[in-house]
Amino acid sequence: MTAWHIVLLASIICFGLKSLGYLVPARLIERPTPARMVDLLTVALLAALISLQTFAQGQQLQLDARVPAVLVAAVLFALRVPFIVVVVAAAAVAAGIRALS
Repeated sequence: MTAWHIVLLASIICFGLKSLGYLVPARLIERPTPARMVDLLTVALLAALISLQTFAQGQQLQLDARVPAVLVAAVLFALRVPFIVVVVAAAAVAAGIRALS
């Protein structure tokens, strides 16, 4: 099986899953409990992606300049600082730590 076969198979599976989503009755999705679960699932998946990108290097735990940069970004977000300021501050923290080490 070549890489193209895998890409085609994955595309077919994704299309099939998307098609199955249209078969779910609207009244099921509009209930408060499933709607809340979908909202929480989105947040959980995003948090998992961010943590993997921040703390993992391949199969190993990697604690480097990204960790304090993410912490600074989280604090600035909590303080409702504009997004561009958050990005610049986190980048400056990471660059400063990397320059010192």
